[in-house]
Amino acid sequence: MFPAESPSHTFRPLSLLQSLLLLQALGRGLGRASPAGGPLEDVVIERYHVPRSCPREVQMGDFVRYHYNGTFEDGKKFDSSYDRSTLVAIVVGVGRLITGMDRGLMGMCVNERRRLIVPPHLGYGSIGVAGLIPPDATLYFDVVLLDVWNKADTVQVSILLRPPHCPRMVQDTDFVRYHYNGTLLDGTTFDTSYSRGGTYDTYVGSGWLIKGMDQGLLGMCPGERRKIIIPPFLAYGEKGYGTVIPPQASLVFHVLLIDVHNPKDTVQLETLELPPGCVRRAKAGDFMRYHYNGSLMDGTLFDSSYSRNHTYNTYIGQGYIIPGMDQGLQGVCIGERRRITVPPHLAYGENGTGDKIPGSAVLIFDVHVIDFHNPADPVEIKTLSRPPESCNETSKLGDFIRYHYNCSLLDGTRLFSSHDFGAPQEATLGANKVIEGLDTGLQGMCVGERRQLVVPPHLAHGESGARGVPGSAVLLFEVELVSREDGLPTGYLFVWHKDPPASLFEDMDLNKDGEVPPEEFSSFIKAQVNEGKGRLMPGQDPEKTIGDMFQNQDRNQDGKITAEELKLKSDEDQERVHEEL
Repeated sequence: MFPAESPSHTFRPLSLLQSLLLLQALGRGLGRASPAGGPLEDVVIERYHVPRSCPREVQMGDFVRYHYNGTFEDGKKFDSSYDRSTLVAIVVGVGRLITGMDRGLMGMCVNERRRLIVPPHLGYGSIGVAGLIPPDATLYFDVVLLDVWNKADTVQVSILLRPPHCPRMVQDTDFVRYHYNGTLLDGTTFDTSYSRGGTYDTYVGSGWLIKGMDQGLLGMCPGERRKIIIPPFLAYGEKGYGTVIPPQASLVFHVLLIDVHNPKDTVQLETLELPPGCVRRAKAGDFMRYHYNGSLMDGTLFDSSYSRNHTYNTYIGQGYIIPGMDQGLQGVCIGERRRITVPPHLAYGENGTGDKIPGSAVLIFDVHVIDFHNPADPVEIKTLSRPPESCNETSKLGDFIRYHYNCSLLDGTRLFSSHDFGAPQEATLGANKVIEGLDTGLQGMCVGERRQLVVPPHLAHGESGARGVPGSAVLLFEVELVSREDGLPTGYLFVWHKDPPASLFEDMDLNKDGEVPPEEFSSFIKAQVNEGKGRLMPGQDPEKTIGDMFQNQDRNQDGKITAEELKLKSDEDQERVHEEL
């Protein structure tokens, strides 16, 4: 890597030879005869433009490319490379140039401009060049240096920016995507990928690139910026390339690496956060809900579930998503955060997709697993605590129960709680009044027992969800059984603890007028409940239940019950059996 000169210095210090030449020039009037009228003894060098940065100076044996105008003392031009539209490309200091030019180019920087005054004995001497340069002519050259290199040069790499996170570095046989600006050593642009609106995509170390670029890309990280200087013999050499890269040209590339992968790569996994107590890991066939941010390797975001405020829901291991994600999501825990790096052959391949994922792009997914389940999963029941006293009876189908609950998603998002209403929830088990998974989880409990229930969506609110509950959500309940009452058989609103009275209608007809109005019916039923002779369906308003019983017995709906109308449900059921027989 070449050291850069401090920007506070406008001119570089002259070498001893250049200082002597300049003093000599000043003493002789910048190349004209000395006061004594003597001739110049050496080349006079006037550095009238010196670039602020000069990573290297011309030395003997270097190969240079430069433009020049050649004139006599009176200003008459005798030669110019500009007129031929061809740079001079030659090795200096080995006798291929006139001695004055060899000496005058020493120590020169790229883009430096010099005026050289060459005395006759360091130019074409007393002979001159027939028809072009007369004998004993002092020559004046205005020179601009455009390139310098040496056969001993190697590729020069300067790291301009390296990202803090480097998942991998470029190696031979890797496939890379990168942007670049290509210039000649003097800064002339010859090509840029940015103008084409797409990266340059190629293999490294496989003959697809010039040798210098193959070398210069090695060890790069995605997101890294480099300056790569390539000598001609590791670039396009003596032939150059078309009209944009001259022969024997050094090339400078400013490169930004977008991504890198190898056709042999597999999915790379990195656990970012693993919650404690992972009792189950996802496997093929599970249905998963997860959030993700999807980015390219250079950090460009191409998609995010968070922007839609909705999880991505899918089966894994069954071909519903790209192969890399199918593989990368297996083995995760609920609540885990995982980074999944997917090479293009396991993502969208050479063609990419849409306008956000280019061809041959490596994709990085930062995933947060919300929950997963399998369609065959039952309710998971975990007892948190039991009452210390023995429990002879537990909740069963048909029982009327009161219970407290907290309900949340598996990521901890709180949904509902009975404590918000200040009273326990009531339900009759098996009456389809609560979701199936909760109904199942509440069975077999002792009063005072606390449980944790994990209810898969097919036993909860399914794919569609419910108000406040996302579709396909696994629900977590913490439940406590507060009370339990034996339920009634299906279809019954009231049952007798023993056989009903033989004179049921007479006992019910309190004023003995042969009719039982609603008031007498209600008073009679309440008295049976208070005396412990029967019980109403639990969990409903007694007045409503008694009203429904009256309506069932008032066959002709005239507002009173007669002896002919009054029938026990057991007798009705028996009559119905006989009718069916």
